[in-house]
Amino acid sequence: MGTETKVYLPDIGDFHDVSVIEVLVAPGDRVAVESSLLTLESDKATMEIPSPHAGAVKAVLVKAGDRINRGHLIAVLDVDAAPESAPADVAASPPPAPAAEEVEQVQAPAPEPASVSASGHPPVRDAAPRAPGDKEQRPRPVIARPSDAPAKPAHASPAVRRFARELGVPLEHVKGSGPKGRVLKEDVQSFVKRTLAEGMAPAAGGGPLALPVAPDVDWTRFGEVVEQPLPRIRRLSGAHLHRCWLTVPHVTQFDEADVTELEAFRAAQKAEVEKAGARLTLMPFLLKAVAAGLRAMPQFNSALAPDGERLIVRRYCHVGVAVDTPNGLVVPVIRDVDAKGVLALARELAEVSQRARDGKLLPADMQGGCFSISSLGGIGGLQFTPIVNAPEVAILGVSRAAMKPVWDGSAFVPRLMLPLALSYDHRVIDGADGVRFTTLLASLLGDVRRLLL
Repeated sequence: MGTETKVYLPDIGDFHDVSVIEVLVAPGDRVAVESSLLTLESDKATMEIPSPHAGAVKAVLVKAGDRINRGHLIAVLDVDAAPESAPADVAASPPPAPAAEEVEQVQAPAPEPASVSASGHPPVRDAAPRAPGDKEQRPRPVIARPSDAPAKPAHASPAVRRFARELGVPLEHVKGSGPKGRVLKEDVQSFVKRTLAEGMAPAAGGGPLALPVAPDVDWTRFGEVVEQPLPRIRRLSGAHLHRCWLTVPHVTQFDEADVTELEAFRAAQKAEVEKAGARLTLMPFLLKAVAAGLRAMPQFNSALAPDGERLIVRRYCHVGVAVDTPNGLVVPVIRDVDAKGVLALARELAEVSQRARDGKLLPADMQGGCFSISSLGGIGGLQFTPIVNAPEVAILGVSRAAMKPVWDGSAFVPRLMLPLALSYDHRVIDGADGVRFTTLLASLLGDVRRLLL
């Protein structure tokens, strides 16, 4: 039989009323020296409190949501007969003048009889009983572990524990590759990949990988209906867009470009361009601006390798342009945009768009894109959030330009402003680079002469 020892919160620095965000042990658990008992979070840091002794947990005196300070009684241990030496920075005995309620003898609750759920796994227990009036903690969804994964106390940093909680991964079933078996962030990622590859189902009650199924509604109960087949293009593009939306962490950056001078130039050249057999729209200028942006910021002209650990940067510039057709949206690719002039791009756009509407595009016409542009300016709208056309890492959405009053430093003047919406893959592109890219596009579109540089 071991010795009953109280564990108090040690000196954790200049922090007060620190929140308990996770209790990592429960009565009946065995802990080793330096095993984590609970996780605290201040406004500056997240930290774990280690056990000063090896033994069995008799009682846990705190729960998630509590605010505690140095000297707070957090647990009672039944210390092994030959305990290991405690770390010097952990208080194994009460600090001077602890609160009265903290020095009273704590009656340890009797361990509950072990039971096994229908799945063969031991049930999950609360770290500490809830007091009357406490809000019930909703259980986090977890990913079912592989049947051969060893169950053991996790040794991981607070950052890794938080990362695992966000993914719903049970850390005690993740094999650590760090020093002394410490679980690293890469270990958690590998666990999720392995679980997906093995086709493991989420744990009972659902999980972050479980997608809800749409209900099958009998609409004829409410009135007359007509059933129509979904066009083939919409079926194919719909599946692709759904996959892109689920697998790419999207961020959309909104901006505006002053295209007053560009529109004046386009209007002045319209008649001459039409004599050459082309129609000059805003799109050729957008293509040239995007090509210049891809050259200046090559991370936007890249693709993430399937293993997620390498970036493939393209040295060519092929840009997809979304075309609205009677059968659905298609994205033909304009090749070598950086090597073509505005007039040549206008001719090619007109030819490709017509073939798209006639349903005469070949599969090769829609492959090899580096970046996509979706323009709804001819229809209307203020802003929208385009979906990244993976494996590309970014797409530019363009809405209808509108005349707005803009302050020039001394007065408001009417300027034609073009709304831009840049969606990008946040695994590859940071928010700061997203803003830099739209700022660069706005600069290029604001002065057409910059496109010649």
